[in-house]
Amino acid sequence: MLTESQRAKFEAYRAASANSGKAGERLAALFDDGVYTEVDAGIKNGDSLAGVVTAYGYVDGSPVYAFSQDKSVKGGAVSRQHAAKICKVLDLASRTGVPVVGIYDSNGAFVEDGAEAIKAYSEILTWTSNLSGVVPQISVVAGACAGSAAMIACSADFVVITDDGELYVAPGADVKGEDAVKNGTASISAKTDKDAMEAVRRLISVLPANNISVPPMFEAEATSKSASGAAAEIAEAVADVDSIIELSDGFGKAAYTAIATIGGSAVGIAATNKAVEKLTSEDCSKLARFVRTCDAFSVPVLTVIDTEGFAADACVRDMAKIASAYAEATTLKISVVTGKAYGAAMAALGAGNADVTYAYPEAVISPIAPVAAVEFLWHDKLKGAKDLAEERNKLAEQYADENASAFDAAEKGCVDDIITAEEARIKIQAALEAMSGKRMTKRLPKKHSNMPF
Repeated sequence: MLTESQRAKFEAYRAASANSGKAGERLAALFDDGVYTEVDAGIKNGDSLAGVVTAYGYVDGSPVYAFSQDKSVKGGAVSRQHAAKICKVLDLASRTGVPVVGIYDSNGAFVEDGAEAIKAYSEILTWTSNLSGVVPQISVVAGACAGSAAMIACSADFVVITDDGELYVAPGADVKGEDAVKNGTASISAKTDKDAMEAVRRLISVLPANNISVPPMFEAEATSKSASGAAAEIAEAVADVDSIIELSDGFGKAAYTAIATIGGSAVGIAATNKAVEKLTSEDCSKLARFVRTCDAFSVPVLTVIDTEGFAADACVRDMAKIASAYAEATTLKISVVTGKAYGAAMAALGAGNADVTYAYPEAVISPIAPVAAVEFLWHDKLKGAKDLAEERNKLAEQYADENASAFDAAEKGCVDDIITAEEARIKIQAALEAMSGKRMTKRLPKKHSNMPF
């Protein structure tokens, strides 16, 4: 039997942990049926709780760890105890191979801790870095996320930001939800906390639990659309119905990235948007980051290529990012050239080292743009032309047909098969199923690559 003193302490303990305000509401929206189990519920910072709720529960029946900062307790300030709770959750996730969701809403460090506050942030950042590529990490910026916390949040694989969320390093330099998507900081924007948690639930449901587990399988419903048009239209045609989760849609307009399922299994779709002819530095960073994320968890990457290459003002360092991301990736890679594939972009986008490369009959695959090829190779044929521009364009069409067609590429072994837009989904799904067991371990011994990321 409990003594009166013990009962009073127990009731006070339960009341304190139950009164977690928005932090608890957000966790309830994340987990199945709103049910979760707290970890270290009683830890205090002085006379108050630590200002963060840490817990585990289930998302679509799969275990997930999470922490949610509680701004109602000292502004959600990150103290030594606050950090210890978060680090414990990250430690448990590393031991069990379970995804982690971090929900950020804090005014910053617990200043009274002095240097300990800096150490607290450093410990969280170290754990986040160690877990990177081991289990999926998703950050939800639902309120203020400042300074060191912003660095930690943006170290996650995916960042979801609400309309009330703001990221900043120093006061006055805050980045709201819309801005965070435009500059590539956030992967997904959401109006409300509920919308954000639903986006997180969708991501978790299709991703592998960790870097050595396989993605979950779903019942698949095929679309009847033809895989032609803009990048988003092709993605909708090859992916299972209602399975697409587009990422970073406001950043890098010449590139399209999305997680979807094809035949019921997760696939990363990276595509160039033919409506924007050339890839910029933003597009390079967007695609490189996406490919590395997919590769970390062995999610196959489908690359759809239709681009004239890199923009003249694209930074060469960023171009190298995308090239090295594809070259280093060991996950299953499938490329489909649907239109233009000119110059260095074709090589950078991994078509040369893909496991299988398809091309549409109308594809043009050339080391330089056909118009430029005419100037280099067929300049004599332009002599005497009444309309130089018209004649150059005619010769460019001839060059593309005779020297840079999909059929010419197939003859030279640069393309595995020529397919139509109508059969693209069938061919892609067949390749994914046939090569799902891909294993690649042949790498030179090293700590890590030193590419320009």
